[in-house]
Amino acid sequence: MATVTVTLQQLAKSIDHSLLHPTMTDDEVLEGLRISKEYKVATACIKPYSIPLAKKELQGSGVLVCPVIGFPAGNSTTGVKVFEATAAANAGGQEIDMVINVGKALSGEWEYVADEIRQINAAVVKEGAILKVIFENDYLQDEHIIKLCEICSEIGVAFVKTSTGYGFVKQANGQYSYKGATIPHLKLMRKHSKPGVQIKAAGGIRTLDGLLHVISIGVNRIGATATAAIMKEAVERGITDQPTTVQFVPIGASTGGY
Repeated sequence: MATVTVTLQQLAKSIDHSLLHPTMTDDEVLEGLRISKEYKVATACIKPYSIPLAKKELQGSGVLVCPVIGFPAGNSTTGVKVFEATAAANAGGQEIDMVINVGKALSGEWEYVADEIRQINAAVVKEGAILKVIFENDYLQDEHIIKLCEICSEIGVAFVKTSTGYGFVKQANGQYSYKGATIPHLKLMRKHSKPGVQIKAAGGIRTLDGLLHVISIGVNRIGATATAAIMKEAVERGITDQPTTVQFVPIGASTGGY
């Protein structure tokens, strides 16, 4: 069994509490914002229309507002994505999670992909926000992930991120499945990103053991809906605000989804 040394605050600040399901009502968003405040996570990750609500509810809590743009398919034009990202940052978004154009990446049109990321990064940084770039790894091969890490490192984005949580892949039997964040992909992203680029694991990290494992390999942030369960288990297992060495069971292949 492996170990890692963490604090309770470090765990909380490694979580973006995800409020992205397309059917979420305003009451469900409010409950998610309450959880975000209670556990003092890094951010509440929301859809853009919820920015005013999140900004109001999180004021003074230390929890940042993190809207998504081009979400979840990433297929808007570059101009639309730049507009959306600028508007989100202007409205109060402090961290912006954007989805690349996956089809362009798979086509090897790397100049298009890099130019889009560069424009969006410049737009959000100008507004005082930071950018997380979502790859949607389920659609990609290792060589695509490596190239994207290299592009994002050259541009100097704040984070590279595995997944949206909604990138389901059609299988031969007609069913759709989703792996989300996997340990091999996370190690690949850490290896091929510059040290200043942080890593976000999204999709499938639902347990304290999963969070501890990804932290141990250099992941800085996760996207999760299971925040309350993770933080309650952390307390039960004796993790405190002092550095605590804790054992964890390494996770296998992720089963996907938030």
